Amino acid sequence: MGNYVLGFQDIDQSRIAEVGGKGAHLGELFRIGGIRVPAGFCVTTDAFRRIVRDAPSLGEALDRSARLDPEDREAVRAHSAEIRRIIEGIAVPDDVAADITGALAGLGDGVACAVRSSATAEDLPGASFAGQQDSYLNVVGAEAVLRHVSRCWASLFTERAVTYRLRNGFDHREVHMAVVVQRMVFPHAAGVLFTADPVTSNRKVASVEATVGLGEALVSGLVNADSYQVRDDRVVARAIAAKGLAVEPLPGGGTRERATDPARRDRPALTDGQVVELVRLGRRIEAHFGRPQDIEWCLDDDGFHIVQSRPITTLFPIPEADDRENHVYLSVGHQQMMTDAMKPLGLSVWQLTTPRPMAEAGGRLFVDVTRQLAAPATRDGLLAVSGKSDPLMQDALRTVLDRDGFLPSLPDDTAAPPIPGAAPAEVEPDPNLVTEMIKRGEESVAAARREISAKSGSELLDFILTDIQELRRLLFEPRSIEVIMAAMQASWWLNEHLREWLGERNAADVLTQSVPHNVTSEMGLALLDVADVIRPFPEVVAFLRDAGDDFLDRLADLDGGREARDAIVAYLDRYGMRCVGEIDITRPRWAEQPTALLPVLLTNVADVEPGEAARRFEQGRREAWQAERDLLERLRDLPDGERKAEETKRRIDLVRTFTGYREYPKYGMISRYFVYKQALLGEAGRLVRAGVLREAEDVFFLRFQELQEVVRSNRVDDELIRRRKDEFRSYRALTPPRVLTSDGEAVNGAYRRDDLPAGALVGLPVSAGTVEGRARVILDMATADVEPGDILVTAYTDPSWSPLFVAVAGLVTEVGGLMTHGAVVAREYGLPAVVGVERATRTIRDGQRIRVNGTDGYVEVLPSE
Repeated sequence: MGNYVLGFQDIDQSRIAEVGGKGAHLGELFRIGGIRVPAGFCVTTDAFRRIVRDAPSLGEALDRSARLDPEDREAVRAHSAEIRRIIEGIAVPDDVAADITGALAGLGDGVACAVRSSATAEDLPGASFAGQQDSYLNVVGAEAVLRHVSRCWASLFTERAVTYRLRNGFDHREVHMAVVVQRMVFPHAAGVLFTADPVTSNRKVASVEATVGLGEALVSGLVNADSYQVRDDRVVARAIAAKGLAVEPLPGGGTRERATDPARRDRPALTDGQVVELVRLGRRIEAHFGRPQDIEWCLDDDGFHIVQSRPITTLFPIPEADDRENHVYLSVGHQQMMTDAMKPLGLSVWQLTTPRPMAEAGGRLFVDVTRQLAAPATRDGLLAVSGKSDPLMQDALRTVLDRDGFLPSLPDDTAAPPIPGAAPAEVEPDPNLVTEMIKRGEESVAAARREISAKSGSELLDFILTDIQELRRLLFEPRSIEVIMAAMQASWWLNEHLREWLGERNAADVLTQSVPHNVTSEMGLALLDVADVIRPFPEVVAFLRDAGDDFLDRLADLDGGREARDAIVAYLDRYGMRCVGEIDITRPRWAEQPTALLPVLLTNVADVEPGEAARRFEQGRREAWQAERDLLERLRDLPDGERKAEETKRRIDLVRTFTGYREYPKYGMISRYFVYKQALLGEAGRLVRAGVLREAEDVFFLRFQELQEVVRSNRVDDELIRRRKDEFRSYRALTPPRVLTSDGEAVNGAYRRDDLPAGALVGLPVSAGTVEGRARVILDMATADVEPGDILVTAYTDPSWSPLFVAVAGLVTEVGGLMTHGAVVAREYGLPAVVGVERATRTIRDGQRIRVNGTDGYVEVLPSE
């Protein structure tokens, strides 16, 4: 067809660099039997490159665009408009124009066309660029087509598209524009088909949206669409919209809006039979591409025409299973307070650590609970434990249970894996148990650190694999589990019985303040002690405000610098293995990036009085002791009071003795992970020097077993690492569900409460008390800027957030449970806290005044003053 034009018949997915994502998909669609695609061609990216090459001013403008701040909307708007003006002002070269007009003649004399942009990074599995470039309908005549081709080239630089590329790391010079030119279809109806439900992600439910006339009215939001849901070739839900407007073509080109004939406004755009027929076509397209699709379609007298198909990029992946049965999966990240995507090495090391199989999907881990949920012997225990941990998870599981036929019907005596925490823990409150287990754990980590220092190559990998068995032995030692569960069950008992006997809500919260051996809460208080060392030295404080990564090496030259450095280094020796998302071994640790601690440390220097750590711990201890005494006295005044007081005293002793230890096994595990990581990065450095790896952190994109083979063979699959990096980038944009089914459905739970103030945000109460203050919405602890009285609002808090807790007055998180780390530490510090508040970081704006009710479990946004 010419040097700058390709017909659909000559295009497949391999030519994406020439025709862009949209063009490549149309070429593939053209090859599927039974799928009608309007005839057309692609103006290749070579034509766009030709324009860029022949216009030096455009190249200079592209170079400047790479330096833009995506948050500076005015600068992005002005610069993108300048680039578009340059492109639209360039005449289409004669040879390019000749190829386009020649191909256009092949579509027929005076044919009306749709002219659509097709960027090389558009409609790809890992990026959602839909709608960021332009499309033009009913373009008539060669001159108009050429003009609109130039407009499509320019649309690569709309403000929205430029901002998206800047935020997601796409190089402006590496994204090129092809243009699709297709024969125009003048439809009775048009719309969108999703071959998986875009709301629930259920892969077995297709969703159809339809309107009358051109689909532009729907895409641009001018009208409400008819909507249909289809499962198993049957329409299972429909909603017919009033269609007050339609977009129709004009005889001489272009489109216009017109009022819909009143007789047709409430008439369905499609019959049920047509909807089912369309979904069958969609399933054929989905099978061809191998993943769910977002399909644009139109309907005329000849039937359905497909004008576009792209992957649905927002669906959470489904864990792989070796059967075709239904499965129910629980998110591990919601239990571990780390819902971010993990890199392959992190996933595999965690899987080597855990005692039960875990499924992977979207860079996260899930536990298959199908048999426990289906088996009568374990179902109630699973629901009870999940309800105490996360009521939203429990409610989602009940939703699955209520569906006829989804779960297998199992007899009462079916064997299923036991539910951790369901069986009563029988142990006496002996403090020596805790100190002995901590001592054994610390000695074991020290031994691993000594032994690993002499290992390299395959010997190192083999050592780590063997040492993980020692880690597992310590983590899952029966006595350790029993101690943790004894404290949790005693806390549940206290809350339940003291509410029944005395009307006290969440009575265990104050009783867990300032318990011994809580390494996580000690970590926050220890940073207050570091602040005490630094505070007397203004030169050090000023230096730390603008410190770079090498600040520890430069501190010694300042007045008080040696004292400050020694205090920070001692803190890092004890806690430097921690970081946000620490269960992923690949995450940068505080010891590797100590600047992450400086915002919190400087807040402590500015806002906290000397000696606050000891004072705060002692205050919490006194409040817990006073609460214990008051509760026991009130119980003794009740009928059968001595027995009730005796039973309560035993549970209080269990809580006070064992609650702190609940944080220690994870501390020991993370300590060991850091030992492994340092050794593995040393080995990665050797592989870089040997020319095997491009950079040391490439090992993070290999599973542990793959890394073993790379170390053994001194060979690596560079393409595998590149693909894993692309996958990880796409996984980071996804939000994992608490409960996921093998149909791909993200099952959402609800609190189902009607006792809330109007407009309140509901959550799970995990630390009693009510506090009002300024909301600080913080997603990265390294950027934290808080003042006394502020309330921390964030997505999740693993132990690494604990140093920030001493600087705030309350806590709100989107993820969490009664016994997760943030909840435990909030109770110990006496912070009112509500967790599991869905979309809290998007509903609450930074700086708003809010009220947190940690007793009843809700958050109120207060009127501005």
